Amino acid sequence: HSTMLFFTRNGKCYWLKVYEIPEGNKTSKGRAIQNVINIEPEDCVRAYINVKNLTDKEYIDNNFIVLCTERGTVKKTALEAYSRPRANGVNAITVREGDTLLEAVLTNGNCELLLGAREGKCVRFNEQDARAIGRTAAGVRGISIEESDQVVGMICADTQLDASALPHVLVVSENGYGKRSLIEDYRITARGGKGVKTLNVTDKTGKLIAIKAVTDENDLMIITRSGITIRVAVSDIRLAGRATQGVRLIN
Repeated sequence: HSTMLFFTRNGKCYWLKVYEIPEGNKTSKGRAIQNVINIEPEDCVRAYINVKNLTDKEYIDNNFIVLCTERGTVKKTALEAYSRPRANGVNAITVREGDTLLEAVLTNGNCELLLGAREGKCVRFNEQDARAIGRTAAGVRGISIEESDQVVGMICADTQLDASALPHVLVVSENGYGKRSLIEDYRITARGGKGVKTLNVTDKTGKLIAIKAVTDENDLMIITRSGITIRVAVSDIRLAGRATQGVRLIN
């Protein structure tokens, strides 16, 4: 019965029951998303979340959707606001001129959020720094970045778990370098700060392209622009300090 919530670059949200998603095999082309959800012609999907239940009042009132944009805005809204599917979608965030929605995560109200930016900085703050606001509002500043920089991803970690259960932070750069480090390495700062170095970005590494929360049980799949895919066990990527360049993951 789970439902997928799709968020588009223009800040809209659409719903789809998982069983309504067309099945295919690894090599089949898939269906155009426009044939499955009623998305506007010039819009495109940027993020999606799988939600187990939209009818349990306790669940939807105590879980939240946090969105972030490429320019560093974050916005938190109770899942309850997304519990009534509409065929034409609803506004999830008012995206400002020159900005675009990037990522969406589901939180339980007690998570830490980490936003990583292209030039290698990452900010970590408690989601309670961003109070829950309505669906149509524009959000608040999550990270301060230069005009030429942009956010590449946001991860969320439930820090109420004991330390051994906490995910690690995995970052990957354009030229195929990457590394993982402990969440503890990123000191908690106020929302909207510049953050700390998450990867020492050099000509060799290229800019940051992704930040993910991972555990030792995970595998990492990297896909190049030309369609080459490599799969590595996360446990094979050694833990390294925040300000290092990392190791080469793909040539």
